Amino acid sequence: MEETTKPAEAAAQQEVERILGSAGVSTYAYSDVAEAAGQIGTSYRESLGETIWAVSLAIALPNSVVDRLRPSSAEAAMLYKHHAYDVVNFRLDLVASHLAQAIQGGGFVALPVPASQTVDRQALCSLFPHKTAAHLAGLGWIGKNCLLITPQYGPRVRFATVLTNLPLEPSAKRIESKCGTCTECVDICPVQAFTGRPFRESEAREVRFSASSCSEHLAAQEDRIGVDVCGLCLYICPFGRTHS
Repeated sequence: MEETTKPAEAAAQQEVERILGSAGVSTYAYSDVAEAAGQIGTSYRESLGETIWAVSLAIALPNSVVDRLRPSSAEAAMLYKHHAYDVVNFRLDLVASHLAQAIQGGGFVALPVPASQTVDRQALCSLFPHKTAAHLAGLGWIGKNCLLITPQYGPRVRFATVLTNLPLEPSAKRIESKCGTCTECVDICPVQAFTGRPFRESEAREVRFSASSCSEHLAAQEDRIGVDVCGLCLYICPFGRTHS
């Protein structure tokens, strides 16, 4: 059994690399997320088993779109929402679906998790914490703005994840936070939603971030300019920033 399984794993892994290498994603990496069961939840184990690997894939946002977020305007917000939440998320979902289909074709189980699908508007919770998988894969660190910050693009990226029982070699060691004493995201937040406390795996998100304050601000934004986005904490981060 093992002799027939190993070639199948190798072939599936090669197909994963081939697809990701030609898919137009900005960066990708693999992680064993079994150790983070407390953060990702246990509902995925029923279909995937005890050991779950994650393929984290990201596409960078256009700097020309992000840089227009300050000063705030309806036009800038509409452009940002269209590109970040519609165009880039759609591209990520297409790649994740293609990847999952290929893994399944190799005889393994794969679950493509949609990019940024909010299931609780008040708590701002998604179906799956993409940034947790990306952090475990070594793509970046979780900053004081509670976003995944990559060395190449800062937080100006969107993520999707494919969960699978196909064994994948973890891509890299985790990156330690490089936020240091910087508080630009904390200072720019219109509703002081961030406390400035560094990320610690053992602490709940609430000690760093008030989701309700952010959610109320987004609702106010929609009333004011017709679009429920902000993005200032992403815009101002020195990592990936192109403006002075």
